[in-house]
Amino acid sequence: MTLRGPPADRSPAELLSFGVLNLDKPPGPSAHQVAAWVRDLATVERAAHAGTLDPKVTGCLPMLLGDATRMAQVFDDSDKAYIAVLELHERLADPATLEAVADEFEGELYQKPPKKSAVVRRLRSRKIHSLDVLEAEDRRALISIRCESGTYIRKLCHDMGLALGTGAHMGDLRRTATDPFDDSDLVTMHDFVDALAWWREDDDPDPLREVVQPAERALVDLPSVTIAPSAAESVAEGAPVYAPGVIDADDGLDPAAEPLVACYIPNGAAVCLGTLAGDPDADEGTVVELERVLV
Repeated sequence: MTLRGPPADRSPAELLSFGVLNLDKPPGPSAHQVAAWVRDLATVERAAHAGTLDPKVTGCLPMLLGDATRMAQVFDDSDKAYIAVLELHERLADPATLEAVADEFEGELYQKPPKKSAVVRRLRSRKIHSLDVLEAEDRRALISIRCESGTYIRKLCHDMGLALGTGAHMGDLRRTATDPFDDSDLVTMHDFVDALAWWREDDDPDPLREVVQPAERALVDLPSVTIAPSAAESVAEGAPVYAPGVIDADDGLDPAAEPLVACYIPNGAAVCLGTLAGDPDADEGTVVELERVLV
């Protein structure tokens, strides 16, 4: 088995087999359809999107390529950010009411998924980290939301309309962030297609390197543990990470919290995801129980 080289030194083929594309999803296709297009264009066996977006919704939709699909779980709890148009059904008598109601929706709230959703319709708690009114004119308002994963923005807009007493629904919606990705370096499907053509037809890999990032980019928010290459070879065969194989780890890791961690070899290549099971500074015992092998 050959471990991967440093993320910055990978060839285009290696990036396509273990990379991430911070895609600006266009309106129209479903997230599943976009993932299928990306998979076929890249000619890889697998591609997966990080967080479903409805067909009409645009914006930040990270795409995991090849073996990077094994790390999809890192997005399960990632915070999201959106810009939405709130369509009021009546004009407000006092425009200041809108900002006051927006403030009330910050924090924990309870939602039941819409009837058309693909999940079980039961009441659940979600957190709104921030909800700001950017602009308001007549019966329309532009709002910015940062929220916990799994928040239904359509339901949020409906509930805001009830609180305002005017009724409301969601108009256009754009996702601006899926942590750790945001809209500062989005690429379009056209960018991806062009970059592939430059590489395949003109032997120019630079555009593709600008579009497809090493898969490790998706792990930057996770605590990290650095292990020896010999330990990584054992991990590839399904063994957990034992204390003698640990070279370094982030400060303050607490096994009692059982956090999800990413394990790397010294050159920065990701080896596995796992839960912290022991003290990284210990001399013996299991330090990381495997969740997903990435090599």
